[in-house]
Amino acid sequence: MIAEQLRKIIKGGEGLTAEFKECRTQVNRDVYESICAFLNRNGGHIILGVRDDGFISGIDPEALSGIKKDLVVTLNNPQKINPPLYALPETITIDGKILLYFAIPESSQVHRCIGKIFDRNEDGDLDITNQPDSVAHLYIRKQSTFSENRIYPYVTMNDLRSDIIHRVQKMVRADNPNHPWGGMGDEQLLQSARLYQRDYQSGKEGYTLAAVLLLGSDEVIQSIVPQYRTDAILRRINLDRYDDRDDIRTNLIESYDRLMAFVAKHLSDPFYLEEDRRIGLRDQIFREVVANILIHREYLSGFPAKFIIENNQVRTENANRPHGHGIINPSDFTPYPKNPVIARFFKEIGRADELGSGVRNLYKYTGIYSGGVDPQLIEGDIFKIIIPITSQATEQATEQVTEQVTEQVTEQVTEQAVSAQLISFCQKARTVKEMMNYLGLKHREHFRSEILKPLIDQKKLFMTIPDRHTSPKQKYSSQPVKEKS
Repeated sequence: MIAEQLRKIIKGGEGLTAEFKECRTQVNRDVYESICAFLNRNGGHIILGVRDDGFISGIDPEALSGIKKDLVVTLNNPQKINPPLYALPETITIDGKILLYFAIPESSQVHRCIGKIFDRNEDGDLDITNQPDSVAHLYIRKQSTFSENRIYPYVTMNDLRSDIIHRVQKMVRADNPNHPWGGMGDEQLLQSARLYQRDYQSGKEGYTLAAVLLLGSDEVIQSIVPQYRTDAILRRINLDRYDDRDDIRTNLIESYDRLMAFVAKHLSDPFYLEEDRRIGLRDQIFREVVANILIHREYLSGFPAKFIIENNQVRTENANRPHGHGIINPSDFTPYPKNPVIARFFKEIGRADELGSGVRNLYKYTGIYSGGVDPQLIEGDIFKIIIPITSQATEQATEQVTEQVTEQVTEQVTEQAVSAQLISFCQKARTVKEMMNYLGLKHREHFRSEILKPLIDQKKLFMTIPDRHTSPKQKYSSQPVKEKS
């Protein structure tokens, strides 16, 4: 399929989104200039082993491994391409000739090649380093196109969760003990991940929306994007409402965990051998689906993302800035990252694949999981994914839904018992720390949002300093505070 797509690109000739390089025995230096220009403009296709006139000359087989190594090392070297590009070329054979193919995404960052800024037009790559107006317009366009780059100057490190940052470091070290993030301080890691930026139009600098979504505390996330949530729903018996639900409004790292837990709770994982390896089909499929709903979303939209498990399918919906409309054809598909910084972050921690490869795996494993029925990916203002599922994948659902009422009653009784204990404990005014120690809880934000706030809203607990909610001397009592005369 990719070979046929490349034939069409080669036949169409070079242009704004296509560049050919002969590179028979080595990588030409201007390959990296073209990659930089594509990253800065609209993305595109770079094919090595093809002359400018479209003649397929191919790459010398003996030089192939050296060329691939040169490409990977250079693209990951910030002295050459900055910010680096984490991508691998695909080896394709056409008419017996070896080609290397790059699908270069449009980046949300401004990239430099050996210190120079390149942009793209129909005539090729332009060095705009010494053209201040062009450079300024490039930065402005990046800021306005990708909402993940929106800067919040008053967000500080105290608004981000250090425990999630340290967890990220453990995740990258587990996959690569020498990963540079593993040895960085918190602020250095965020700058390396492009989560701290400067707006060259306004002069503002600070942590971005991507930083807040990935690592922010729940309170800060809800303050900046109050419309943000992911609604996970099971709807098999009660089709008017739901049989189970998780309303997720936390950072993207923990959102991923909760969505995957919801999948594991309600979908079985049929046994499958690929060669001599056992493959978890469910996790292979929904790892991609869950990552997609979190990475490729327009977070400034008021449309809540949905993840819905039904009797014969799983479907997702999320707000989108479309690059087309209609059903995506995997054989003729050019990936466009909607939030490149978030996408790169997920890739670094092992929760997303290279653009394009995830879609191919999704089609491959869904066909096996569903008995030959392909998934549907539908591009539009609302991006939709539909994963067909069979009775084999839903065999455990009946038992789970039957047990759901019992589980909900148990949860309600537990919540009522905790509330009663806390109200009794607070006959004497108590601090948040005292209440959490009494209940044996450690997660402050969860305690505030799920236990303390509902009791205050229900007027079962009262603040001792009601006109200063954030006072360090604030305490809470089950007795109303008497107003001063």
